[in-house]
Amino acid sequence: PAKCEIFLVEGDSAGGSAKEGRDRRFQAILPLRGKILNVEKVRVDRALSNAEIKAMITAFGAGFGKDFDASKLRYHRIVCMTDADVDGLHIRMLLATFFMRFYRQLVTDGRVFILETPLFRVRNKKEQYYCFSEEEKLQAQAKCGRGCETTRFKGLGELNAKEFKDFIGEDMRLTPVTCTDDVDVEKTIKFYMGANTPERKNYIMDSLVCDAS
Repeated sequence: PAKCEIFLVEGDSAGGSAKEGRDRRFQAILPLRGKILNVEKVRVDRALSNAEIKAMITAFGAGFGKDFDASKLRYHRIVCMTDADVDGLHIRMLLATFFMRFYRQLVTDGRVFILETPLFRVRNKKEQYYCFSEEEKLQAQAKCGRGCETTRFKGLGELNAKEFKDFIGEDMRLTPVTCTDDVDVEKTIKFYMGANTPERKNYIMDSLVCDAS
């Protein structure tokens, strides 16, 4: 377990390519079919009846609730791998809420990560670059020269197995999910993921007005 990692991947399409591109000796892939439940809005028994949540709990192997035992965790790192779009970011937040509510110790122990996924691929006949921002894309285009090919990835499903192997290896970009055990964390989760829809809607509308002005 100290050398193993599991990737929670958005969608069957990306999951299939990731399975082919992973290192089978220590990397596991768990495709998530659609969005998991927002556990902040449902009772625990309802959350535990969700197929995707049950699959994650089974895969982790460390039990749940009072039966949780971190020493039985099958993976040193749990990596959330979602598309770099609005839906992907929403799934990322749903996963973060799941870990904060059900497996906060894994977060505080530094076991949960976000995989930064590429937005662009820039290549010519001799070299190839994966770019995670507009700035990186421009730098890669300058390196590859005029006439290079630039691809904008719409989602992880567009990456083939070889491309997955390129960016989930030793040089993959991981951002740890971190938190502090204070009142602000609870307020943040309840505000952004709780049942206070009118309050959250007003906050978004006020923010849009401020940005526009």
